[in-house]
Amino acid sequence: MPETAILWLRRDLRLADNAALHEAMTTCDRVLPLYIHAPEEESPWEPGGASRWWLHHSLASFDQSLREHGSRLAIALGPTLDTLLRVAGDTGATRILWNRLYDPATRKRDTHIKSALREKGFHCGSHNSLLLHEPWEIRTATGQPYRVYSAFWRKCAPGLTTPNTLDAPDRFAPAPEFQGIELTTLGLLPRKPWDQGLGERWQPGEAAALARARDFIAGGLAGYGERRDLPAVSGTSSLSPNLHFGEIGPRQVLALVAAECGPIDSAAAEPFLRELVWREFAYHLLYHFPATPEEPLDSRFARLSWRTENADALLTAWQFGRTGIPLVDAGMRELWATGWMHNRVRMVVASFLTKNLRLPWQTGARWFWDTLVDADLASNTLGWQWTAGCGADATPYFRVFNPVRQGERFDPEGAYVKHWCPELNGLPSKYVHQPWAAPASVLDAAGLTLGKHYPHPLVDLAVSRQEALAAFERIKTL
Repeated sequence: MPETAILWLRRDLRLADNAALHEAMTTCDRVLPLYIHAPEEESPWEPGGASRWWLHHSLASFDQSLREHGSRLAIALGPTLDTLLRVAGDTGATRILWNRLYDPATRKRDTHIKSALREKGFHCGSHNSLLLHEPWEIRTATGQPYRVYSAFWRKCAPGLTTPNTLDAPDRFAPAPEFQGIELTTLGLLPRKPWDQGLGERWQPGEAAALARARDFIAGGLAGYGERRDLPAVSGTSSLSPNLHFGEIGPRQVLALVAAECGPIDSAAAEPFLRELVWREFAYHLLYHFPATPEEPLDSRFARLSWRTENADALLTAWQFGRTGIPLVDAGMRELWATGWMHNRVRMVVASFLTKNLRLPWQTGARWFWDTLVDADLASNTLGWQWTAGCGADATPYFRVFNPVRQGERFDPEGAYVKHWCPELNGLPSKYVHQPWAAPASVLDAAGLTLGKHYPHPLVDLAVSRQEALAAFERIKTL
């Protein structure tokens, strides 16, 4: 009797270099690719609005790829364990295979599912297709997890050799019969059409991910070290949403870099590889410190006093790009319109929220979680804790990004700011990052009245910086 496997898909929506798919195809006669929608099992970190939009289109793209290879994607609703058992009963499947995830709630759920399935006699197998290294594989000399990135990078860098990746299958045998549900039944797309900018900016799916990676590595990798911090230019790979949803894997990216640059430790490749390993570091921390999406890695910062007066109004102004600080507002407007924000600007807006406005980093992380197409619990947590100063960093407390200086350095002509804050278009570059400093004659010539066309700054940058440093100094002594 032909053996059937269920390929339980989550954030691994690709055919190439998919370890669970490879095992299914090499050990079984028939394979049923199955996506089970159970966001409540990811609580409290169910996918946000932008992630749901991407997931819808990624599932549609993956189903089309499967059909081109003689298969199809089956879709079902959770609870996951009950659904896997029901589908296995309907199809006669004896193997259930998947690729591992590392979010705390998902790990707990998956461990329970694997145990329950094995008790019922199923062969279960989980694989790593998300990371270059499993989080438990990289340890300090004393066997402890790393907490500082520079040391983590030095540990990982020698192992960045050209990987052997798995080819996509040529053809699937006909999938076993199973009556799933339609993708639209999941209700992933917004009811109100706020997603036009996402559709204009992004094309989800494996084919688009590979094309984006190849184009960047061939044309942008050589200048990445100089251009990655310039928000007005296309200087980064923009692969983070593809990596999050598994439309491309890090081994594939590493192989493409090696093919383009030769030795993997070449000077041209290192700045980009550091970012790829930074993603690994994020998962390393999330695995070893699973409370960090809500709690600071540095426990002293749990005692930090955040601003309470007018906090809701300040948060809303920050969320919708009405802070009166041009680089911050440009970034937040870019995020709302496209589901994306340049990484340099992410650090600036996060620093402004946590250190100038003195609002909790968790509120910013939640907003990013709902609005970013690349919202990833590991990377989001690491980024916010690093910028807030309470995470994996040796000397974090005094780092306060000055958005004016950051703008003058990385957006010197104001092209990025003027694109997203067009009310500032008439200002000369000297004042575009600090319109409050412009003489009245300059503001008049630009047709700009502060408080009418563009907000006054919510806070004084210098004063609020000193207040933040004073608050951090207090918790150091507790």
